[in-house]
Amino acid sequence: MEFKNAYLKKVYEEAVRKNPGEPEFHQTISEVLTSLEPVIDRHPEYEKVDLMGRMVEPERMFTFRVVWQDDNGDWHTNRGWRCQFNGAIGPYKGGIRFQKNVNQGIIKFLGFEQTFKNSLTGLPIGGAKGGSDFDPAGKSDAEVMRFCQSFMTALYRYIGPDIDVPAGDMGVGGREIGFMYGQYRRLKGVFENGVLTGKGLSYGGSLIRPEATGYGAVYYLCEVLKHTGDDIKGKKVVLSGYGNVTWGAVKKLAELGAVPVTISGRAGYVYDPAGITTDEKVDFVYRMRTEGMKDGLAAYAEKFGAEFHPGEKPWSVKGDIYMPCATQNEVAMKEAEQISGSGAKYYIEVANMPTSNEALNYMRGLGTMVVAPSKAVNAGGVGVSALEMAQNSERLVWTAEQVDAELHRMMINIHKVSAEAAEEYGLGYDLVSGAKIAGFKKVADAMMAQGCF
Repeated sequence: MEFKNAYLKKVYEEAVRKNPGEPEFHQTISEVLTSLEPVIDRHPEYEKVDLMGRMVEPERMFTFRVVWQDDNGDWHTNRGWRCQFNGAIGPYKGGIRFQKNVNQGIIKFLGFEQTFKNSLTGLPIGGAKGGSDFDPAGKSDAEVMRFCQSFMTALYRYIGPDIDVPAGDMGVGGREIGFMYGQYRRLKGVFENGVLTGKGLSYGGSLIRPEATGYGAVYYLCEVLKHTGDDIKGKKVVLSGYGNVTWGAVKKLAELGAVPVTISGRAGYVYDPAGITTDEKVDFVYRMRTEGMKDGLAAYAEKFGAEFHPGEKPWSVKGDIYMPCATQNEVAMKEAEQISGSGAKYYIEVANMPTSNEALNYMRGLGTMVVAPSKAVNAGGVGVSALEMAQNSERLVWTAEQVDAELHRMMINIHKVSAEAAEEYGLGYDLVSGAKIAGFKKVADAMMAQGCF
């Protein structure tokens, strides 16, 4: 990684030295620091107090063991993590991920990204992330419950409505949040329903939360199209994944007149040239995840006469807009070349860091498409989580229309401040750099105001 600014180069090299074997963390630090070079050049006071050295170091990082018993009576030991990365603008906020490939480096990079994403929402929430290398797939409800109870028994001392408010993430849905909250309430003896978000409606959850990230991504896309004088109606959209994020995006795209044509998973991808646009199709995508539907992609293709491509990714399908919604690093150079070769004008990241550095820089450098970064595009999810916190504090449940309106307003503003930040530093309509700069400025101002610590 090449830096023009000597101070940022030093910060990056020191971060790599302190965090060996954590490539995802190294990647996201390099992305952020290179985008911030014009800001650091203009603000020498940041270097004077080593602001960036502090900003790339988590405030707190917890590692703990999670011991649980399966249905056969056998015992298992997993690892759990919580990274409370930055609390300068509010209580730590970020999801919990249960997936067998979770490790300390992934949790760190997600917490770092979350700090800037949460800042972009305009709400007073800091950045955090947590998780475990436990895989809930194939486990019974009783096994998942016992694991979640053990996980929360280790974590509960370090969280609270005004300290750290976890949410769901990959592998952690309403079931897992319910089990964790039940254990938290049992251990604390209080009904602090503001300590977790993504809860069920019966005990303090928010309407629109499952759809929020996908809805927000589409609202952001609409602002990009508006900026370029384009329209969403009739646009052919290629998406990856089939979980809540993809489902929410597909649902809103279809509602606004776009034509989402793909969904994908580990087994391959589905191409539906007619579009995933009917209520029946959108509902089927929803049930694929919520019902744990075995061979759901193949089942969708068979039911609706679509094409199923086993073992392949959807990026060879031609579209007007590409929206990776599945996981980190799903688009490398091969996929970037396929996407750029389609003649598409819009690449909208939705999952956390779905594009490798090399692929992202390649697509940005072409100058033929607008590239929008995940930390801005997918901020609607955590934004609605923060709205859930507000409802919990007021002991109210807002209507779906109220939540959706606030989400829409939030995404319009995120696009606006990102575009303005890029323009302020002479970068044109560079949404990738603009989002990093806009998110950084609010956190930096708070850290400077609160003194060196």
